[in-house]
Amino acid sequence: MAKQKAKFYVVWQGREAGIYDSWAACEAQVKGVAAKYKGFATRAEAEKAFSEGFEKHISFHRPANSEQTAAIIRETISPEEMIQKGVKLPALAVDAACSGNPGLMEFRGVIADTGTQVFHRGPYVDGTNNIGEFLAIVLGLAYLKINNLPWALYSDSKTAISWVRQKQCKTKLEWNAKNQDLLLAVRAAEKWLHENTWTTPIYKWETEHWGEIPADFGRK
Repeated sequence: MAKQKAKFYVVWQGREAGIYDSWAACEAQVKGVAAKYKGFATRAEAEKAFSEGFEKHISFHRPANSEQTAAIIRETISPEEMIQKGVKLPALAVDAACSGNPGLMEFRGVIADTGTQVFHRGPYVDGTNNIGEFLAIVLGLAYLKINNLPWALYSDSKTAISWVRQKQCKTKLEWNAKNQDLLLAVRAAEKWLHENTWTTPIYKWETEHWGEIPADFGRK
């Protein structure tokens, strides 16, 4: 039997906790902040879940079907759970989002245990998610170095982490007149990697065990 689409959305943690009757209203409470929420087919189910708390209704593992209409879940674990699961805090978490491939791309960095956004760049035209992930890591390294913060840095992209360690964005994207701004950003990032040293440990965010990375844009 096909799963019913969510009609009511419970926000346990976000800008304002509550029950919302549209995705747009829910998104306004959870987008860009550390949040916990889920969609339900009926108001009665939503009210019951809201009163019971998120622990009973959110699994901190990536769903087999990540389609948003099947399960609207922002899987950002709490700082206490991060520590229990082995996340090294304090930390900066970075992520990128791209509409299309290539398409409009943006990236950002947030403080992992609070969800506070410390930088955001984009959107760039004709970008890719891998490029955004690469730029996010480099800007994260620069941010931590400039502010003298001995934190860890987390990314959920093996590809981008590899590119940073090789100090080169090994994209196969075709550069053109529309994405010249992005090309300049990539070249500047590569230049920074070659001209700077850093002690920041870069770790892979283990999504399957920890849920979505705190910097996730929530568009899956």
